[in-house]
This record gives sequence, C-alpha cells and structure tokens, in this order.
Amino acid sequence: MGDSPLILGVSGLRGIVGESLTPEVAERYAAAFSAWLRAKTGLDHPSVAVGRDGRKGGDQLAQIVMQALSDSGCVVYDCRVAMTPSMGHEVDHCLYNAAIVVTASHNPQEWNGLKLIISGEAMGQSNADPVEASAPAASVADEIIQLFDQMSTQVTTTGGKIEVSGTPEESHSVDVLNQINIFCGKDIFQQVQNLKVVVDSVNCSGAIGADALARDLKFQYTQLHSDSSGIFPHTPEPTKENLSGEGGLCDVVPSVGASVGFAQDPDADRLAIVDERGEYIGEEYTLVLCAMALMEARGGGQDSKKGKPVFVVNLSTSRMIDDVAAHYGAEVVRSAVGEANVVEVMKSLKAQGRDVVMGGEGNGGVIWAEVTYVRDSLSGMALVLSLMARTGKTVSELVEMVNSFGPTDEVKGNGYTILKAKSDLASKADAVPVVKHLDGIYSRQAGCRVDLQDGIRIDWDERGVWAHVRASNTEPIMRVIVEAPSKTEAERVAGEIDGHILGA
Repeated sequence: MGDSPLILGVSGLRGIVGESLTPEVAERYAAAFSAWLRAKTGLDHPSVAVGRDGRKGGDQLAQIVMQALSDSGCVVYDCRVAMTPSMGHEVDHCLYNAAIVVTASHNPQEWNGLKLIISGEAMGQSNADPVEASAPAASVADEIIQLFDQMSTQVTTTGGKIEVSGTPEESHSVDVLNQINIFCGKDIFQQVQNLKVVVDSVNCSGAIGADALARDLKFQYTQLHSDSSGIFPHTPEPTKENLSGEGGLCDVVPSVGASVGFAQDPDADRLAIVDERGEYIGEEYTLVLCAMALMEARGGGQDSKKGKPVFVVNLSTSRMIDDVAAHYGAEVVRSAVGEANVVEVMKSLKAQGRDVVMGGEGNGGVIWAEVTYVRDSLSGMALVLSLMARTGKTVSELVEMVNSFGPTDEVKGNGYTILKAKSDLASKADAVPVVKHLDGIYSRQAGCRVDLQDGIRIDWDERGVWAHVRASNTEPIMRVIVEAPSKTEAERVAGEIDGHILGA
C-alpha cells in the first residue's frame, strides 16, 4: 500500500484503487459486512443490494463485492449504476436488509470506496416508520471495522446468489414527486413546470435520477455531463472553481436562459446551486433553501404537542440555518460531522416525539426523511424548485432573503463568509492534542461557547462568528472552517486559530 491512505469510518471505506484499495481489501470488507449482517439479523442468507456511482472502473470493484457477498451467503441484487440516495430508498421499499454502494463520493478519479446503507430492522430499530434505512451509526461502523481488521480470509458459505434488480431511481423520483405534492401542494407542482433547469451530473449516476425527476416534475431541462462514461469532465466535487470553467455549469445556465443550475457529485448525494446569472451560491445555501421550502409550505409555526420544529445539522454547517430556523420559529440541533451522525440524532429526536422537519449537512447534503434518511440531491432539487415556484423569487433573490436574516457587520452589512482550509494529517489521533490545546484557550475566554462533540467548535454568538477544527472522516486531513459576517473578520479569526494550532 505504501503511503496511500485507506480510510475507514461512518462513511464506509475509501482508498486509491490499486494502492490502498485492492481487490483483497474490497473482498474482505464485503465479507466482514456480511458476517456482521448475518449475526445481527439471524438470517443465513440476508439480502443486499449493490450499486455503483458510475465512475470509470467501478464495475470491476462492484463485481468483486457482489461475489464476496454471494460467497458468504448473501442474496445479492445487482442495481448496476445507481445514486446513493436511490439505494437507500430501495432498501426501504424493497425490504432489503442492506445495500453497498461502490463510490468515493466527491473524491477524485483515482479513488473509490464502499458505502454502507442498513435497514432500520437490521440496526435493531423498532420504529414502525417505513423510511428507516441509513448509513450505519458510529458504533455499528466500529463493529464492522473490527470484523474487517480480524478477518484474514474470505468466509465461504452456501446459498448465496446474485440477481439483477430494477432501476432504483424510478421509484425514488416518483416518491419525491408524491412528497412534493403532499407537503407543497399540487398547485406548486404545476408552477414548477414553468422553470428551466440545467443539471451537471459529472457523467455519473446522478444523470439517471435527474432525468427521471425532470420527467416526473415536468420542468424544462438541459442535461450537462451525462454521457455515462464515468470519466469526470472536471474535478468532481461541486465547488465554485470546478463549475466555473468554459462550458461549465456557471457558463451554461445564463447562456440558455435557465432559472437555476444544479450540480451533483458522482453518487448524487450532494447538491450545489448556480443562480440564474451563473453565480455559484455555495453548497451551504442548498440546505437552507430546502428548509425554507418546507417551512413556507407549512406556514411556519409549531405543533402544540411536538413543540418547536427542529432541523438537525452537523457542527460544520453554516449558522445561516440557525438564522433561518429562528425566522420561522424553529430550532437547530447539531451533531458530529457525518451523515450517519446527523441521522442518528434525527431518529432519536423523532422517537422522543419531536417535530423533525429535515436534516442535513452544509456540503449540499439534504436529508428529507419523508423520502429517505440518506442525503439526496433529488429531494434537494425538488424542494428548491418548489420554493422558487411558491415565492416567485429567483435564486439570487432567495439568497438575498437568507442573507437578510443574518448577523450584521458594521462595515459589510448582512451576510455570511465561510473560509475553509485543510492540512495533511497522518492519522486522526494527531488532531487530538490540537483540539486539547484550543479547548484550553477558548473554554476560558469570555463570550465563547465550546462544543467538543467532534473536534472543537467555537461560537462567538454575539458576533455571529464560529470556527470548527476537526479531523476529516473521508480524507487524511484536518479541516479548519471559520464563518463570520465579513471576509475581513473571517480572515482575522482564521489567522488567530492558525497561530494557536502552530503553537500546539
């Protein structure tokens, strides 16, 4: 393997193909998951759906995974190229015990990985809610990793087999349509048909789902980078620099007179937005626009029995969700970073009888549990379009509306500026002394609020400023995120924290 990283955690397994991620590693991880699933369910032949994000070379890895699952006794359903959220929807509605998605999400071409989705029943949840499947909780992920570390060879049993499944995006898209009709009204659905949309699917699985959604919601639609080659036309993470090149999404949206542009990552669980002028608005706005869509549809307010509406987000998510929630009389509960951690808190609050409206992460990951407990770009697109239809506002006008809810800087006015930096990290353990050092400084500082759930988050509430320092779950790096009402203040705080990190 050399120095190539193999990353294991709540986001599954990721590595560089042929280096840290070899056929033996994939086979052993799939076999470890099968062993855990059989033990947890008590079934000799649990059912597992397998899909892949469509990146070039992923078909070979998927074949290895399916054969390993079959050899260890699982009944395997081959979903071929499929979106990660569609696989979550499939587990719920086809009553599979679990799914494995062959994907490295937004990581570059040379990476791949295995992402797990487990049914609520397999995770021991007694909830009767038909939507339960999600990424494994941290404790479950640790159990699977322990089995992976202990397993030296593939365990072969009898009774396994591989069958071809249908296309999960079809039923997923129909369910999004149905939920939009329920929560937002059929009149809004009809107005969505007047909107013109461009979608960049980075030549991967999102193209299938976006096409199905355009057909079901009947909006005017231009596909960009949807040739299913699995070769990324640009670096796949849907960031401003990756979407701003000539012929890219930011260029195409105004050139065709579109109302909005959407960018998916390879497995289509993240969504970024470009406004009608071709301006990249940032992934943080994806979550808050979807939150606004649901609160506008329900007319704000709270349930007398369930209390305030709740949004669940991670510690690295912008405070704009707090300001939007406050505008609608809702509140925000934060979790450790990682989809599985957000979902765990959502389910826990729901079990307590709370009114959990939505969850997600500021990286463009929207978790609308009425559809699936997996970050879902289709739900994100539909909710944003419904908000545009309901309010009659353009995306740029909606962004101005969000910014008006925010903290005020004496010089720059209202708004949000986020700075993100990262540094190499040999192991997550190397971040521990840094966090301890920062805690020693800021926990004693007046006007600071410190959260140690995941690394350290420091909030200066009165100033509308926060910072989060943590080890990444998906890359061998430490992330530093700072947000403030102005770039000047964000840079000042970031410089202060960098100085303390160097002194750790």
